[in-house]
Amino acid sequence: MPDGTENLTKIDHIVVVMLENRSFDHMLGYLSLEGGRSDVDGLRAGMANIADGVSYPINHLTRTGYPSERWDPGHSGGETDRQIDGGAMDGFAAAFASKLGARRPGDPDPGLVMGYYNASDLPVYDHLAAEFCVCDRWHSSVPGATWPNRLYAATGGADGTRDDKDPPIYSKASFIRHLEATGVSWRWYSFDVGTLHAIDDWYRLGHYEHFAYVEKLKLSWKPELEELVVLDEDSASFIEDAARGHLPSVSWIDPNFKDINMVGTPPNDDHAPSDVKNGQELVFLIYNALASSRQWDKTLLLITYDEHGGFHDHVEPPENPPDDDPATFTRYGIRVPMLAVSPWVPRGAVSNALFDHTSTIKTILTRFCPQELEHRSGLAAIGHWLEPGHPHYMGKRVAAASDLGGLLSETAPRQPPNRSSLVDWVVNRRAAATRAILEHPAAEIRPAEERSLTDLQRGMARIGQDLFDKGHPPGQP
Repeated sequence: MPDGTENLTKIDHIVVVMLENRSFDHMLGYLSLEGGRSDVDGLRAGMANIADGVSYPINHLTRTGYPSERWDPGHSGGETDRQIDGGAMDGFAAAFASKLGARRPGDPDPGLVMGYYNASDLPVYDHLAAEFCVCDRWHSSVPGATWPNRLYAATGGADGTRDDKDPPIYSKASFIRHLEATGVSWRWYSFDVGTLHAIDDWYRLGHYEHFAYVEKLKLSWKPELEELVVLDEDSASFIEDAARGHLPSVSWIDPNFKDINMVGTPPNDDHAPSDVKNGQELVFLIYNALASSRQWDKTLLLITYDEHGGFHDHVEPPENPPDDDPATFTRYGIRVPMLAVSPWVPRGAVSNALFDHTSTIKTILTRFCPQELEHRSGLAAIGHWLEPGHPHYMGKRVAAASDLGGLLSETAPRQPPNRSSLVDWVVNRRAAATRAILEHPAAEIRPAEERSLTDLQRGMARIGQDLFDKGHPPGQP
């Protein structure tokens, strides 16, 4: 076995949360710049990009959210190439200046993409970085858009392009098929329809026992009253499963990508222009549920992002990863935040080993069904194809990926850290939001141009409509 792989036997539950569109330096780079963490390869004083002859240095952002999708930086394949600039990593401000020039928002600022958040903005990440493990060489799989990266995370490869399809509906074989074929329990949790429905056509419709909401809160004033009829209050959610000690072996959690959803939760996926403090609440909700669960001692929580979203990062992505389509996917994507949370992870640890999203698949299959990593041929391949879901070989990228067993190096599980300050932060923030709505309800009604959807939100709406047209039940994630 490779070093550390045997450590995976300490874990019976792997939980994956993949948020949206933020780079490592943008979210965790402050650890080295302000947090005294010389062990983390983050931001350093003097870093800057130039656009139109103007230097834009790294800067602490004063806002955690922005008014509209016009402020969403570019992150297509071509735009990411411009940002990487052959490895110089100096094209972020210039690329964003071009995007702002086309969209013409009020008071355009190309320096936004050079900005970062810190401990005061991201209290949950600051806690997790101090108590668990930061991976500062976790790269997105593709220098490009959302769906190719989510495809790598679920299937080990993309669909022949570094950009999103429209609509983003794919027919790829996910690692979930291998879990199904070997009887490994799993569940896909979401706030709306789960992304697996769009990725793997075997799970397009049906299999509803494997899909559940992240949480089932009482509906706020925002959703239509008719939604009360279609919500099954007796169904499972991630929070309920964790509290009852009923977590499956593998849990995948989609954030809320949309402004309107079945459970009345604001966008918490961190996709610009969303407020990153909503994402902090989501991550705390998940972390706290696990830390409070009797399954904590056997759990690994992975928190990462699909891709960098156009925000600055200073580390050049390595070239020529092993891949089944080496002509299209010639290098890893830009670094994204990654936190590994487990009682088996040393406090304040940092890993600088190279990982990408296929390391998640490698870790899951290595732990629960290692035989599924084999590349079968002949009659063995035909026989495997006839098993439930028709499992497919996961490809060269997964085969070459490192698993995360080496991070689980503690000899005994640690007790959950004290989280009282984070509980207070969430409670106070929600109370403030409620007061603001009660005192200024008109402030929640934004002008039409400020309510336009991001490309991701439009894609998610198309996915939902396609599923409902095909018979997906209302109220079913």
